[in-house]
Amino acid sequence: MRSTRFFRTFLGTLCTALLLACSGGADEFAYLYKDLPFDMPRVQRPVIPDYTVDLTDFGAVGDGVTLNTDAFAQAMKHLSDKGGGHLVVPAGLWLTGPIEILSNCDLHLTENAVVIFDPNRDLYPIVNTVFEGLDTRRCESPIHADGQKNISVTGSGVIDGNGDAWRMVKKSKMAEGEWNRLLAGGGVLSPDGNTWYPDEGFLKATRLSNMNVPRSDLSEAEWAEIKSFLRPNLVQIRNCENVLLEGVTFQNSPCWNVHPLMCKNLIVSRVNIRNPWYSQNGDAIDVDSCENVLIVDSIFDAGDDGICIKSGKDADGRRRARPCKNLIVDNCTVFHGHGGFTVGSEMSGGVENIKVSNCRFLGTDVGLRFKSTRGRGGVVRGIYIDNIYMKDILAEGVLFDLFYGGKSAVDAAADGSPIVDEPLRPVDETTPEFRDIYIRDVYCNGAARAMFFNGLPEMPVSNINITNCTMTATTGIDLRNSQDITFKNVQCFPKTGAPVNTYKVKNFTNE
Repeated sequence: MRSTRFFRTFLGTLCTALLLACSGGADEFAYLYKDLPFDMPRVQRPVIPDYTVDLTDFGAVGDGVTLNTDAFAQAMKHLSDKGGGHLVVPAGLWLTGPIEILSNCDLHLTENAVVIFDPNRDLYPIVNTVFEGLDTRRCESPIHADGQKNISVTGSGVIDGNGDAWRMVKKSKMAEGEWNRLLAGGGVLSPDGNTWYPDEGFLKATRLSNMNVPRSDLSEAEWAEIKSFLRPNLVQIRNCENVLLEGVTFQNSPCWNVHPLMCKNLIVSRVNIRNPWYSQNGDAIDVDSCENVLIVDSIFDAGDDGICIKSGKDADGRRRARPCKNLIVDNCTVFHGHGGFTVGSEMSGGVENIKVSNCRFLGTDVGLRFKSTRGRGGVVRGIYIDNIYMKDILAEGVLFDLFYGGKSAVDAAADGSPIVDEPLRPVDETTPEFRDIYIRDVYCNGAARAMFFNGLPEMPVSNINITNCTMTATTGIDLRNSQDITFKNVQCFPKTGAPVNTYKVKNFTNE
């Protein structure tokens, strides 16, 4: 007993020392605010009490076989009852169901700690939530918190969502041998044989849904039948304040990987967020209707968008009226992903005051991706981007697409982007608007198309300013339905065609 108390004290002292060493003091992120072009409160780390427990004190066994759901819950409750503290997960394979993070608590994964979420769907109840900007129902997220303050997930371990047991897979995204092994494991195929689903319920749900959100009038029996379709995001932190995600690898999520929703004061630092490149809806991080956010020194590798900014969809998003604002992204790398840095398409609550700097996008479909469509509403403005380095971009280096229809940019580009004279529609609350965006010091070595601006005829993308940009691409810059576009020292070297083509563009300056 005495040795156990000593070990706990040692762990507590060690965790505190490590956190203080990593924090660099109260001004560790001061450099991010230097010359910031908008006012933004300083974001500080959550304050976690100096009290530590070890997961094994609650009967947990890290053998990869024993289910430790109750041990995590008991440990977290114990910390909460004590006013908070650090739950240390030691080296081991810790199989578990969902983990709820409570106020003033830190989930700390030591080196060689691997938390594995059991794919048994019975462990994940169907709950009310928000997904793709709509009020809906999904399975409970493996790591979740709602309405909590001062929470964190830290350390150097790995959190694995066992997403392969949940996801649909397109045949076109797999080698023949991989596809055959997938079929040998069970599941069902779409009628055309081109998509694999975990079970019949998932396939049925595709006929009951708008995009990835089921109809709201389903019976309880129907919700239960399509449970596999309601695959959860690996991490959902909802309506929380003072949140830190640091040092941990989050991987293999059933759906989106990390989803902060309606949170205030969030730091994401030195994380590694990764999904297989073929993972459908496998976004790395979706910052949704949050304010005061730092995303720094992190690596993302995704099956969908890498770093994505959202604020609700259509009427649900406009009613919620929670913009995503005051966000800094710095020194991040995105490998696979539909977009390196993305805004939309769910942006009905608005997006403003965003700074993105010193980032690398290597092999993403699009580098800087802005997307929406009629019906969304919302205003995206006050976006400042600089020092971006891109290589091997499969579609556009810079993309503004106000006719987004759910396809990836690569699939959309395969249609050839023909010019279509869309009729003007009345401008109202459902009309999305993208304006006042400043991009400078961008370099791209190899894109299919350098840039594509595709605004609405009734609401062109406007006041887009690009300075000091050099790009090589198969084709050049294509500007449509745009106004007040300013290029300064923009050099485009296409393999074919003119460097710049315009269609229905007003007030275009190319210096």
